[in-house]
Amino acid sequence: MPTISTKGLLMPESPIRKLVPYAEQAAKDGKFIYYLNIGQPDIKTPEAALKAVRENDVEILSYSKSEGSGAYRKKLANYFKIHDIDVDSKDIVVTTGASEALLFVFGSIMDPDDEVIISEPFYANYIAFSTASGVKVVPIVSKIEDNFALPSIEAFEKLITPKTKAILICNPGNPTGNLYSKEEIQKLTAIVKKHDLFLIADEVYREFVYDGETHYSIMQEKEIEDHAIMIDSVSKRYSMCGARVGCLVSKNKSVIQTVIKFAQARLSPPTYAQIASEAALDTPRSYFDEVIAEYIGRRDTLISELNKIEGIKVSNPKGAFYCVVELPVKNSDHFAQWLLEEFDVNGETVMVAPAGGFYSTPGLGLNQIRIAYVLKKESLIKAVNILKEALKVYKD
Repeated sequence: MPTISTKGLLMPESPIRKLVPYAEQAAKDGKFIYYLNIGQPDIKTPEAALKAVRENDVEILSYSKSEGSGAYRKKLANYFKIHDIDVDSKDIVVTTGASEALLFVFGSIMDPDDEVIISEPFYANYIAFSTASGVKVVPIVSKIEDNFALPSIEAFEKLITPKTKAILICNPGNPTGNLYSKEEIQKLTAIVKKHDLFLIADEVYREFVYDGETHYSIMQEKEIEDHAIMIDSVSKRYSMCGARVGCLVSKNKSVIQTVIKFAQARLSPPTYAQIASEAALDTPRSYFDEVIAEYIGRRDTLISELNKIEGIKVSNPKGAFYCVVELPVKNSDHFAQWLLEEFDVNGETVMVAPAGGFYSTPGLGLNQIRIAYVLKKESLIKAVNILKEALKVYKD
C-alpha cells in the first residue's frame, strides 16, 4: 500500500477543531453547547459587504489578477494610511485568507530546515504552515504570570543561529489577547536589524484593542522596511471569516515579486469575496466603536466570572477576543473531551480549546485552555458557571 509522506504525518491536528466529533455527538445527544473554542464572531457582517455581492451585476465570474484586484488593493492602501501605515497598492498581495499569506511568506523567505522564532503560546496553525514549508519553529516562551509580555532581547538572541531567517509575532495575540507596545515592537526592530532577519507580524486583530491602548504596526518602523512583512485579513475585522480574503504587505520588492510567483501558481484569490471585502472598507467607524464596546463588556464579564473560580489563573487580554486560562487539571485535552462526553448542567455544556496545541515545546500548556469570548455576556456567564461546576467534580 502506498505510504503517506513524512510531512503529512507531521502535520498537526487543529487543537481548535479536533474535538468537533465529540461536540457533534453531544449535540445529537440533546446537549446545548456554548462554543468557546473558536474565534468565529457572532457580530453581524457589515451590510455593505453583503449588499455588494447580492446586487452585483457580474456576468462572467472571471479570474482576478494573481496579486488581487487593483481597485481593492488601492482601497486597502488607503485604509492602511488611516492607521499610519504608509504603503502603496504595489506593496500588497491579496491572498485566500491570512493563512495563504503566511504560507506564501514562508515559501518566499525560508528554505527547508531554516528557522523561525515565535513567542509561544501562538496560533496553532503556525506549526502547520511551518511543517508544510519544511521550516523549523523555534519557540520562545512567554508566561501567563507576565501576561504573555514579549520575552527579553537576551532570550531572543540566545536562540538566533545561522539558520534563523525570521521572527513571527501575532499582535494583538491569538491565543493570549496580548498587545505588544510600541516599545516592544522597537525592541524587535533592533533585533532584526542587528541580525539581518525578517520580522513577520500577523496583525489581523488590529481593530480590537482595549483600555485606551493603541495598536502599533511593524510597518510604522521605517528603518526596517526591507525586513518587515505584515499579514492582514478581513475575517475578524468585519466578521467575514467565510470570505477567505487576506493579504500580505511589504515594502521589500523582492519579497513581493517572489510572493506573486506563489500567487500565480494558485491563479487568483476569490472574485466575489474581494468584491465584498472592497465594499466592507466603507464600513463607518461607528461600527467598530460598537463592536469594541461589546467585546470590552464581554471580556470584563468573562474575566470577572473566571476569577470567582478557585485555583485558576487568567491572563488579562488587551486586544483580540481570546484569553488563556490555567486550570487545576493535569490534561486539558482530556478535560475538554470529558466536558462534551460526560458532563452537563441542566443539559448544557461548553466546548473549549485545549492550549497545549498552541505550544510547540513538549509539556507546556497542558493545564491551560483558550477561551474565545465571542458569545453574548449572558452566555459567557452561563458557560463559566458550567466550567466552575465541572471543576468541582472532574477527576484527572
